[in-house]
Amino acid sequence: MLPQTRKKPYSRMNDMKNILKTLIISASFLTLFLPSAFCEKIIFSANSMSGTVGDKSDSTTLSGEAYVLTESMEISADKITMSGKDFRFIEAEGSIIGKNMESELEFTCNRLKYDRETKIANLSDTVNLTDVKNNVTAKAQLIEYNQNTDIAVMQIDIELKQKDNTCTGVYAVYRKNDQMLELSGNAQIKQGADTFRAQEITLNLTSQEITLDGRVKGSIVDERKTSSAENEVAETQENQQDEETAETSGDTAQETEEKTPDGNTEPEAEATKSEEAEEKKDKQKNE
Repeated sequence: MLPQTRKKPYSRMNDMKNILKTLIISASFLTLFLPSAFCEKIIFSANSMSGTVGDKSDSTTLSGEAYVLTESMEISADKITMSGKDFRFIEAEGSIIGKNMESELEFTCNRLKYDRETKIANLSDTVNLTDVKNNVTAKAQLIEYNQNTDIAVMQIDIELKQKDNTCTGVYAVYRKNDQMLELSGNAQIKQGADTFRAQEITLNLTSQEITLDGRVKGSIVDERKTSSAENEVAETQENQQDEETAETSGDTAQETEEKTPDGNTEPEAEATKSEEAEEKKDKQKNE
């Protein structure tokens, strides 16, 4: 009887590696924990997953209610693909909802690319970004956010709102830590009823100080004059109402003085009737 031989440990590892090189998994809900070279744990789930794992390149695609959570970024989308060594790159598309926990930023868009090593996120296709801590909201077609510097670069159809400010332009740089906004390309800021236009505008979101440069235009509404004008209009309307009320009262008094057929008013008619009655009584006494 020949002695049984056991597989060496390295042989078993090679078998496992060969199996993992072509990995196709389908499940109603799947959650995995992946340690990475960046000392960061990734949690992800989806209705289905397909991918390959190799020595040089890893790639995994999540489909249907896809969800990825890293130590700083949370992303849900219709489809998410993780690729590169140790899943360095994350790409998502379709109904994306995300949050950066470190920067307290929330966003929605239709396309996203995120580099876990450089911590730069590229958001595109109808982007909505909210700085929760500073109560700043922004819309644009393209936003690149650098998590290390806390700077967001916005392009195309920009609209940023903060307090009474509504800022629009073609290109903008939002410096989150400094609370500074730099606008260019048909730049405009509306502060309540006031409007400022220039080639370049810088707004300090803390002090509300505005710096305009190049073809400056603007319009400012004097609230004191506006209030005075409103008071004058109100007084004129009150006077008109008083005059109309007086005229109506006069007309009513005239209408109550109804005339009798002989042209006398009611009091005069009553007096005439009394005199006639007394004359009849005197005649009857004489007879």
